[in-house]
Amino acid sequence: MVILMDDHMVHRGHGVFDTAAIKKGHLYELHQHVDRIIRSGTVAKIVLPFDRETIRRILIQTVSVSKCMNGSLRYWMSAGPGDFQLSPSGCHQPALYAIVIEDQSLFDSRGIKVVTSSIPIKPPQFATMKSVNYLPNVLSKMEAEEQVAFAAIWLDDDGFIAEGSNMNVAFVTKEQELLMPKFDKILSGCPARRVLTLAEGLVRVGKLRGIRVDNVCIDEGKSADEMMLLGSGVLVRPVIQWDEKVKGDGKEGPISKTLLNYILEDMNSGLSSVRVPVRY
Repeated sequence: MVILMDDHMVHRGHGVFDTAAIKKGHLYELHQHVDRIIRSGTVAKIVLPFDRETIRRILIQTVSVSKCMNGSLRYWMSAGPGDFQLSPSGCHQPALYAIVIEDQSLFDSRGIKVVTSSIPIKPPQFATMKSVNYLPNVLSKMEAEEQVAFAAIWLDDDGFIAEGSNMNVAFVTKEQELLMPKFDKILSGCPARRVLTLAEGLVRVGKLRGIRVDNVCIDEGKSADEMMLLGSGVLVRPVIQWDEKVKGDGKEGPISKTLLNYILEDMNSGLSSVRVPVRY
């Protein structure tokens, strides 16, 4: 693949992207991810290079010709190539790029450490859009790695827990509620939304007392029985330490483990609404 240097996504960051997992020859939550990149592109004022169905067909065909059965599909929409000006008015036409990344590794369920990020969080207008402007995210991740941690956790301007550098976050409270921060100032993660749905099964069998999406203060988050990161790259990853605060007995929580198993089962044999077959 060749991307021109005068592509507006390259020299101005004027592009959006998304990712869908490939599991056993099926694309997981492709419909939801395509809807989100279209929403992001609309907010970024990028004209769609194709209609929604054509985009969806191109993405499926890309996976098909790759012969990849397990991995991920990452794709970008850009204002396109044209010139090196600030405005995209000189760009000839918008562009769609897609690449398949093969990955046979299993998702890791081992507990991790996170730290509180000192890097300023992006304002809601940009945080709720999945754009290629990821420098704050990169610096936040590097800050975590410098402290021998897996990820850094952002707080919003009001001091409430927001999200990780590229993942959502959730908690199991002492009252046995699944608690997740509101999505009004952060990215609405597809895996996080799916976990909220799958967790209803835990409520029905009495393992959770309820599910709540609300503002979460840092004290409530640090004192919760369980904490987990949610995202396409980790699915559900238990957190056993935040800064100097160890969660529970320092072991992975049972609800985190169960939710990871739920979403893996969903990827393997879930409803057709979340699994799109690829014809190789």
